[in-house]
Amino acid sequence: MKGLEIARAYWTEAGQPMLERDFPDLLPKIAAGVCGAGSECFGFDDEISRDHDFEPGFCLFLPGEDVLSRREEFLLERAYARLPADFMGLKRSRLSPVGGNRRGPIRAARFWEEHLGVPDGALTDTDWLTLPEYALAEAVNGEIFRDDSGFFTRTRAALIPPADVTRKKLAGAFFLMGQAGQYNYARCLAHGEPGAAHLAADAFVRAALWAAHLLAGRFLPYYKWAFRSLRTLPEGEETASYLEAVLAGGDGTEEKIEALCAAMAAKARARDPALPDTSEMEKLAYGINDRIRDERIRNLHILYTVRD
Repeated sequence: MKGLEIARAYWTEAGQPMLERDFPDLLPKIAAGVCGAGSECFGFDDEISRDHDFEPGFCLFLPGEDVLSRREEFLLERAYARLPADFMGLKRSRLSPVGGNRRGPIRAARFWEEHLGVPDGALTDTDWLTLPEYALAEAVNGEIFRDDSGFFTRTRAALIPPADVTRKKLAGAFFLMGQAGQYNYARCLAHGEPGAAHLAADAFVRAALWAAHLLAGRFLPYYKWAFRSLRTLPEGEETASYLEAVLAGGDGTEEKIEALCAAMAAKARARDPALPDTSEMEKLAYGINDRIRDERIRNLHILYTVRD
């Protein structure tokens, strides 16, 4: 059983009944669920994932102290600590008295600040341009089991990047695909530098993983889950197979790079038919950048959003 299913069962069988019985006045103010860091929050966990930080539990996201006091937070922490320590053959760890817990009562403002850098989840264009994709992915993954007031769910639902930000990121990803894959990979081999060619292939694959998620309207998670996430996207299985072949190298790598570039260029033009009719990714990157309406964002360096 997946971690999210275990968490939902633990909430249904232990958490929700406790809150309904002992904190009926607080329950409408709280959001319960699981999201954030950890493979189980993405639904990517398996038997290997259980070697660390895997336990039954859920988060209780709390509003500000003007709505729910510190005393009430303390009482909720104590009540959560008294929930069954063993569930479905798994043991729950104790809450840390100094905070930093991944489960149990958590101030929503702290969760947003840890993942987004702001306590209310309200991001500026600069935030959107500079925040790591994995942090954004962790802010919206998982599942919220209950949120009567909707205060936590609304913030998650509002985390949709502005169109100009997506264009800037896609321009950067496409530019890297062109530079690393269409240009430098073959040149490195011609120079007799297979190590450099391998690095070029790696840069191409990372950029392509990012581009695939941008085109699907998804945030790219932490690198070790990037391929699992890719396979959940439309045509993701085929794209993943091609990218893994590029990483492996050997005969036909350049052809696979070109095929991937052509496929992604076609997807970009399907979203915006005004883009140049080319699979030369550098040219297409500048075409996307030219479509950015905000002059300030448009005039930023083409690779401004690239963090690798």
